[in-house]
Amino acid sequence: MTEAVPAILIGGYLGAGKTTLVNHLLRHAGGRRIAVLVNDFGEVSIDADLIVGAEDGVLSLAGGCVCCSFGSDLVGTLAEVLRRDPRPDAVLIETSGVGIPSAVARAARLVPGLRLEATVVVADAPTVQARAADRYVGDTVRQQLDDADLLLLNQTDRVDAATLTRLQAWWTAGHPRTPLWPTVRAQVPAEGVLGFQARHAEEPADAAPAEEPQGAERAGALGLTSDPPRSWPRAQAVAPAADVFESGLLHLPGPVDVQALIAGWEADAGRLVRAKGIVQAREGGLVSVQWAGRQAHVEPWTATIDSERVGWVAWIALRRRP
Repeated sequence: MTEAVPAILIGGYLGAGKTTLVNHLLRHAGGRRIAVLVNDFGEVSIDADLIVGAEDGVLSLAGGCVCCSFGSDLVGTLAEVLRRDPRPDAVLIETSGVGIPSAVARAARLVPGLRLEATVVVADAPTVQARAADRYVGDTVRQQLDDADLLLLNQTDRVDAATLTRLQAWWTAGHPRTPLWPTVRAQVPAEGVLGFQARHAEEPADAAPAEEPQGAERAGALGLTSDPPRSWPRAQAVAPAADVFESGLLHLPGPVDVQALIAGWEADAGRLVRAKGIVQAREGGLVSVQWAGRQAHVEPWTATIDSERVGWVAWIALRRRP
């Protein structure tokens, strides 16, 4: 069975920092081959030092990544990208600054072999609330925000602490199940957006053990542990986002009540951003369990996997506030 390629949709209003986020993720790809799809090359600015060549409307990027323009044919471009050899490990779809993410998502879901995991919306902290109330662009901005599975509140260095607190309260009141990350220059932990497994960047056998995760006593249903199998790729924190999120590994040896696991995640939906692992289901067989896009995804797992990695679920979540 060929596993579906995960896709992340990146939306947000003009000037919020979408392309800054894309460039950041490309620089922290962790060995993944990422395909970036943009509406028009004229609307995006991939950092020049990441571009290694251009041919037939495709920019070749560092590390085996590519950037393609989809114009009016997103479905056809995605299908073509998935036929590339080697196949991409992940796809980023950057929408137009005035585009509606849910409309793009509907098209992306038509592509066989692609799994749309989440919509990440980038918002500009100094202007987002005013734009959402604007009589001319407010409908577009509010729809973009409503489509978010994760909101990056960007450029928080341009607002004072009181304004940031007010914006966080405003967001939570309207979107209690959607996590918010305050960011500067879209500096986020790449693993929180792209997932936890870098297929081509396995940890060396003699690598140092992972540091003790922080906040274990507050983990609740998420279940931190500091003793993962040595073959598990570690998620790396990216400052200053390390002050905003916490991550860990949930150890689930033996048969797992998958529905109870999902219920625990749903109870923490406003904080949990990403989770992914392979577990032994109580009903029998291995299943892939994931949390992305504010919902759980459970699928039978039939591919070969090291038995040492069964029963471990990696997760990343917003830190609890004191």
